[in-house]
Amino acid sequence: MTALEKATGDVVFKFEPFVLHVLCRELQDAQLLHSVAVDSGFRNSGITVGRGGKITMAVRSTHCLEVPLSHKGRLMVSEEYIEFLVHVANQKMEENI
Repeated sequence: MTALEKATGDVVFKFEPFVLHVLCRELQDAQLLHSVAVDSGFRNSGITVGRGGKITMAVRSTHCLEVPLSHKGRLMVSEEYIEFLVHVANQKMEENI
């Protein structure tokens, strides 16, 4: 809260979702891993094939959170709401684990 009170610009509370990149030897391996990831709830997962043929499978969760807290140095939310956001972010971290 002390840092927020001293902020002069915009402040955003941000929680980044889990991401795991796996380099796969064969496209079939990436497809299998993709199916497992999506079936496990990682709906933002995907496969990328690079120009050199490098196959990368990205396992991504949807557990993100991005909330503005202040604008031009003016706090837009209460301390109680910030505590709530921290609680929600900690729950999302537990889901990632």
